Amino acid sequence: MVNPRTPVAQDHLGDGLHLLRFTGALYCRAELTAPWGVEFPELEGFMMLPVVLAGRCVLEIDGERHSLEAGSAALVTRGASHRLLSAADASSTPLFEIPVEQVSDTYEHMRFGGGGDRTQIAYAALQVDGPLSARLIQELPALIRVDAWDDGESGAFQTVLRLLAREAESIQPGGEAVMTSLADVLVVQVLRSWLRSSEPSATGWLTALRDPHIGRALGRMHARLDHDWTLVELAREANMSRSSFAERFTALVGEPPMRYLAAWRLEQARAELASTTDSIASISTRVGYASEASFGRAFKRHHGWTPGAVRREGGGFGIAALRPPPAASP
Repeated sequence: MVNPRTPVAQDHLGDGLHLLRFTGALYCRAELTAPWGVEFPELEGFMMLPVVLAGRCVLEIDGERHSLEAGSAALVTRGASHRLLSAADASSTPLFEIPVEQVSDTYEHMRFGGGGDRTQIAYAALQVDGPLSARLIQELPALIRVDAWDDGESGAFQTVLRLLAREAESIQPGGEAVMTSLADVLVVQVLRSWLRSSEPSATGWLTALRDPHIGRALGRMHARLDHDWTLVELAREANMSRSSFAERFTALVGEPPMRYLAAWRLEQARAELASTTDSIASISTRVGYASEASFGRAFKRHHGWTPGAVRREGGGFGIAALRPPPAASP
């Protein structure tokens, strides 16, 4: 079994995390004074990341309570409903019933609570965007906590956290852009922390990424979808014989390498059709198809929709769209 802490394995995990894509739907800077409680609804297809910048709180999820101190973060990987509370016995108010200062379509400032002890939280809700992100989430636990920001990488966690806390103290020019970018970085940092500390399972996509041979082939495949890969070339990238590579890849990933590649190309194409305005022809070329016609036929077989239909359907929605509009003035 490959040790996930080895530099070789970590390189391949880095390849995978580099391709993660999220669409920022809501970023919130919350100034909370005890007693307080915020109830977050279930949001399928989202990751939610509360980061405690000052004070403390209780996270309640799936019937369990977790204490979060300043410098702690929790990543709710599959959008499960949860509550953040000043204390375990505090009552809560649904998120979208709490008045906020709407700084932009996706960034808001919340002041809420009873006037007691202060807690400051930066909160991000990120819509999962792209096939790699969705596949990764399938293999993650429902909740990932980071309680100590000493990650052994020159204090990278601490540095990002300090920057986020400074931006959250007051609204500065460009502060929204800085906070949203830092929140995205923190999601990746939390995932890295979990990947370093978790033990790999016997099989699965993450286990394949950790494998020093299969992980290298996967990384190359993901990075160069436009290349006309052959089984021989991929085996060479993995430094394995063709038969050994095909057997090990299938055992870990659950399907043969060329079938995985074909499906991956079409999943990536669908994500690009929904999230960009690039032409169908250019997208088909980027995912390795010599002609738009052959791409269209393969796409329809795999997804059941034509590329044009997916383009017309468009992408997803943002959390901000769920917040009810303010009441009209009398």
